[in-house]
Amino acid sequence: MTLKITTNLGGTASHIVVGKVAHGLMTMTRAVAHSDEELFEAIKAGVDELPIGAKMVLNSAEFYGTPDNQLANLQMLSRFYEAHPDYVEKTFLMVKGGMHFEGFKFRADSSMEHLRKSIDNCNAALRGTKKVDVFQPARVDRSRPIEETIRNLVVLKEEGKFDHIGLSECKAETVRRAHAVHTISVVEIEVSIWSYEEETKKVIEATRELGIAVTGYAPLGRGFLTGQINSMDDIPANDFRRIMTRFKQYFDQNLASANAIRAIAEKKGVTPAQLAIAWVAQLGPHVLPLPGSSSKKRTLENLAGGDVALTEAEVAEVAEVVVKYPVQGDRYFGNDEAAGIWG
Repeated sequence: MTLKITTNLGGTASHIVVGKVAHGLMTMTRAVAHSDEELFEAIKAGVDELPIGAKMVLNSAEFYGTPDNQLANLQMLSRFYEAHPDYVEKTFLMVKGGMHFEGFKFRADSSMEHLRKSIDNCNAALRGTKKVDVFQPARVDRSRPIEETIRNLVVLKEEGKFDHIGLSECKAETVRRAHAVHTISVVEIEVSIWSYEEETKKVIEATRELGIAVTGYAPLGRGFLTGQINSMDDIPANDFRRIMTRFKQYFDQNLASANAIRAIAEKKGVTPAQLAIAWVAQLGPHVLPLPGSSSKKRTLENLAGGDVALTEAEVAEVAEVVVKYPVQGDRYFGNDEAAGIWG
């Protein structure tokens, strides 16, 4: 299997051709322990399926580790690149940072001092194996104008600490203001059949107008839309999804929606995950679904979703499901404002 569909990134990275589906790495170093061999195969599998000349977008963060070692994800990547140096130029690395964490509580800090410390931590964890392609504040620092944040990022970019500037969890208005200061290459927001709010639509439209790529994280509804979750028993005891409202408070209501999506996928002859990814991909050539995976099998299944073409009738079927079974609960823990989204 060789993936057919590629696209270009945006802004200062618009010359870079990438696979239509990006690869989120968060689950690789969070709750469940995986061997380096398993993780490396999961990364390589996707890269190896791309057409010659296309890169795989890898999405990591300064905090995709454990409470004892938040840099574990980037450290894993440093070992990957050391073991497989020929994959350095075959991948495009996005890294989020600029946060203070205290347990589950966090706050954005886009001061020059903290952004410098953050990207330096990331580069130290990578140990010179790979340069950060896109650096992005994980949340918008609402204590300062977005223009100040971007000016700080420009200084660090010009110092050679990373190549392109990105944003995450931001409003369309924020994207426009930021882009007016310096070209933005990628914006990361949650996009799925279940997360397609009015602001999501506005961000996708604004980025289209401005020539910016969008990476849509959680396209599988945090696993709910894969058809693999049928009860709370299917979610590990220490999994953070257990405290998310869509799982904890509204499981049965949302399962009805997931089952309806699964029925559409079965009729088409694809997996529910591939249908969900294809739905995000059809939102625009600049929109890249960003599912996460830590196994070769799941990576290949996810990436194949980018080659699935949905008919107008199938898109309409999904829309009917959304109307009949509207998702219940917000995207996080009962207070999305506290989660720092839409900054």
